[in-house]
Amino acid sequence: MGKRIAVCLVLSLLLTGCRDQLILERLGFTQSTSYDLLPDGRLKISVSIPKTDPESTVRREILSTVARTSKEGRLNLSRKTNLILVSGQLRTTLYGLSLAKSGLWSHLDTLQRDPTISPRVKVVIVNGEASQLLEHNFSQHPRTGQYIDRLLEKESNGGSIPRVTLYDFVRDYYDDGIDPVAPIVVGRKDNIEMDGIALFKKDKYRMRIEPVQVMFFALARGKVNRGEMSIDLTGKEGTESVMLDSVESTRKLKATKMNNGSIGIHLQLSIRGAIREYIGKLRLAETKDHQLLEEAISRHISKQLEDIIRNIQKHGVDSLGFGKVVRNSLTYKEWKALDWNAVYPRIAVKLSVGIQIKDQGKLE
Repeated sequence: MGKRIAVCLVLSLLLTGCRDQLILERLGFTQSTSYDLLPDGRLKISVSIPKTDPESTVRREILSTVARTSKEGRLNLSRKTNLILVSGQLRTTLYGLSLAKSGLWSHLDTLQRDPTISPRVKVVIVNGEASQLLEHNFSQHPRTGQYIDRLLEKESNGGSIPRVTLYDFVRDYYDDGIDPVAPIVVGRKDNIEMDGIALFKKDKYRMRIEPVQVMFFALARGKVNRGEMSIDLTGKEGTESVMLDSVESTRKLKATKMNNGSIGIHLQLSIRGAIREYIGKLRLAETKDHQLLEEAISRHISKQLEDIIRNIQKHGVDSLGFGKVVRNSLTYKEWKALDWNAVYPRIAVKLSVGIQIKDQGKLE
């Protein structure tokens, strides 16, 4: 009797395995999606589905449709494939710049309400049409969605761009002391490049941080680990540049009350890095020249940060979270009585940048 039960259990497991295998073969695991706003107000939606058939020469399947909403688009897409579309493996959502300017909230809200979609899905802005980028076949990268995902992962690990997930964007959208950000990518002929950082007011795109300034923005926004910086110090003394790697930084923000009763911000940065390349006249083995270089780098970083802060205040986006530190310094009643959107563009920001070169290799 016991042997019969054991045999029945084994057979049931085998049959269950076959059934699961059959279902998996019929599923289309959406890995990446793109959304673009068309001139008539409708959405162009595309999805990228990896092909699991080892005998297929095609590495992925691309489906596109035009719809009024993302849910309607999903229904349209499901009619174009023999697979059952599922979103449990979604890694990246791409949004065209035109859609980002009109507002992303309704589309992000739809994603966050779907229990099958992870809050760790990456949010990315495309400088151009997102669908065109997702549909493009790059010869060296057969799966464009995977290429974008790994590019973002590598850049965020290096600290040059923020790691922005669905959870991060939604959290900052609801927070009245900071505005959301998202990385920007752009498609070239043979590859995809990082193209700066998009800054939002609530869910609407307002401006971007240029690629040459993304590392300075990262320093001002939070802690950096294992970053790299190329700094051009060229001036009246001639050509001078330095390449820093293993950059680590910490940030301190403090809200202060000025003599006239207005609110000010003190931003303190402590930066450490190693020199990997230096072009200039200083002899870094000498203590005096070593200190002169640190002071020059500090001045350069301060100038870049002043430009960034002036620009984001001009556009009314609090991407660095100044509002959070001001809110924490006030009572709830005082904060609610303060019109932060009106005050923010006029607040005075004091910068203190300290840098320590911890290693200069074998430079003489």
